[in-house]
Amino acid sequence: MKQITLSWQGSIALLFAVAAMFMLPLYAAGAPAPPSSATTALITLLVIAAALVCFAPLSTAIAATALFIGTHSAAWLLLGTLSGNERFAGASFFLLLAAGWLLASRCVTELSELQPPTHVGKWLLRLLIPAIFGAWILIIWEAITRGAGIPFVILPPPSAIWARISGSLPILGEDIRQTIFKAVLIGYAVGCLSGFVVAILADRFTFLRRGLLPIGNMVSALPIIGVAPIMVMWFGFDWQSKAAVVIIMTFFPMLVNTVAGLAASGNMERDLMRTYASNYWQTLVKLRLPAAMPFIFNALKINSTLALIGAIVAEFFGTPIVGMGFRISTEMGRMNVDMVWAEIAVAALAGSIFYGVVALAERAVTFWHPSIRGG
Repeated sequence: MKQITLSWQGSIALLFAVAAMFMLPLYAAGAPAPPSSATTALITLLVIAAALVCFAPLSTAIAATALFIGTHSAAWLLLGTLSGNERFAGASFFLLLAAGWLLASRCVTELSELQPPTHVGKWLLRLLIPAIFGAWILIIWEAITRGAGIPFVILPPPSAIWARISGSLPILGEDIRQTIFKAVLIGYAVGCLSGFVVAILADRFTFLRRGLLPIGNMVSALPIIGVAPIMVMWFGFDWQSKAAVVIIMTFFPMLVNTVAGLAASGNMERDLMRTYASNYWQTLVKLRLPAAMPFIFNALKINSTLALIGAIVAEFFGTPIVGMGFRISTEMGRMNVDMVWAEIAVAALAGSIFYGVVALAERAVTFWHPSIRGG
């Protein structure tokens, strides 16, 4: 059991909740569908109860559970009162929202102190903490855009973006197929593989290493908006030109990181391989490539985001009437900002999945590395 301690999140949240009680109602006069007094009282009580949990002598697990239930129940009820009352939210509404956010941060603090005894528990906890962060970004976004009446063309609420996503699945599916499954994946595979092969050659032949790396630093600084139109002129308007842009963007990060990784093995290990009469290729396969794997996967993770950015931006400069970049460009011109944000959300989700797959592969391959064992 914990001793009673002061919590700055709980103290400020409690002050916000008390201040909100003196500034009721939640919505300004003229709101079409103001919430009932019982709903308002329940939201306030949930926030106050969650704030008091911060000071109670409870175990970390119980405190985190109580904070999670209290804050998210209050947030769910608070967002529910927005229906029909857009643009009418008052000071008490935003004070309770701020109090809920502070208590959610306290919940994350409590969760971070937990040490689950099982591997599954640790894995679930690693997912839950960022999920709470992400959920509260969406909650605050939804509450501010709808409650304050921010114009739709400036920033649509997440609910409108989700409605657009669910209503445009065939269009989004075609855009994903064109951009990700053609341009991104093909360009990523070719760029990373060619960068890896050239790095091996550059490591074997000194003149290549001395000549290519300075050029690589120069080419990696080229602006994509200058390269993309040239690739469209060379390879046409279809996905091939976008894949070419992705190849250029992913080739040199892989080259530079692989060359650095091949030099990461220590002199003592190399001397040991020489005492075993190992030739260059045996030393490369059994010592230097395993030691370079953290560097190689670092390049793969960097390229997983660069590839998606490169393909989408390249589609701004010429593409068939399909693709994520094409859709963002055309729908922005029509002021259909919800569709633009839908494409952005899908691209962010796809990029996160892509990065996550590479990170999982890294953990499986470099399980021996201290950074993985420590996690």
